[in-house]
Amino acid sequence: MTRPDAVSPVPARPLALCLLNPHAAGGRGAALAPALQAALHAADPALPPLQQPDSVAEAQARIAALAPGQRVLLAGGDGTLQRLLPALVAGGHELLLLPCGTGNDLARALGWHRAGWRGTLAACLHAPARPMDLGTLCADGGAPQWFASSLTAGFDAAVAQQAMRAPRWLRGMPRYLVATLATLATLAPHRLALQADGQALTGGEHLFASVLNTPSYASGMPVAPGARIDDGALDLVQAGRFGRLGALLAMPLLLAGWHARHPRIRLSRCQRLEVQAEAPLPLALDGEPIAPARRLQVAVAPAALRVVRA
Repeated sequence: MTRPDAVSPVPARPLALCLLNPHAAGGRGAALAPALQAALHAADPALPPLQQPDSVAEAQARIAALAPGQRVLLAGGDGTLQRLLPALVAGGHELLLLPCGTGNDLARALGWHRAGWRGTLAACLHAPARPMDLGTLCADGGAPQWFASSLTAGFDAAVAQQAMRAPRWLRGMPRYLVATLATLATLAPHRLALQADGQALTGGEHLFASVLNTPSYASGMPVAPGARIDDGALDLVQAGRFGRLGALLAMPLLLAGWHARHPRIRLSRCQRLEVQAEAPLPLALDGEPIAPARRLQVAVAPAALRVVRA
């Protein structure tokens, strides 16, 4: 298989739309607007003005109104992008992502997280874009839903839901660690049957069975350290049966990326995955909780989106 990044990148396209999610990072995104608008104007006075849609539907409509194949600047986090992926993919648009969210795990995979939004803007405003893979989820036979970074299923999806209720002043990894400790109080295993690329995998009780396109989730936790956004595959992380104490003791391994040596944690890669759960399974896409489901169909969409990378 020819890797997408082996193809010479096309020249950078001019920005057609600049969007800021004012609700990103627990509502702190709005405070960035004056500085971001000033930085855009200083970089090029001819750039389109910064827009702050107040709803997902409004942001989707503004992207949908573009001619096909435009470049869109999006200031926000993983959750912001996840909601706008349908419009971006449908229009064949390029993405320039400025990391302004809580987790920013896609920005990490793109090489921009440490640069912050200012450094990213300075480095990539006129940089070419390259293809990256996306993932799709069909839950209980519903319509496909896109994800760029992760599909979490089980305990870690419940953690994502708990993180939504954490204090607003908690940011990044501490927010997810506090949410993890709170979720441990109601820990419950999930009985799953799994098939990857048509082959049955070890089933039974699971703490979680999550799929990643990026090496990390939950604000930098290196759960799938070997994952790549351009390899035409998704990385599956299965955590088997754990009690509260066992799950707590496994946390340092997950934080350090050493969990592959744990006998109850398995890492593998696949292009298609089917999961059947005995009871509704907590789910989250790119850290954003969605409705629980019993039956999951997951697939990789190779080179589905062009993004600017470091």
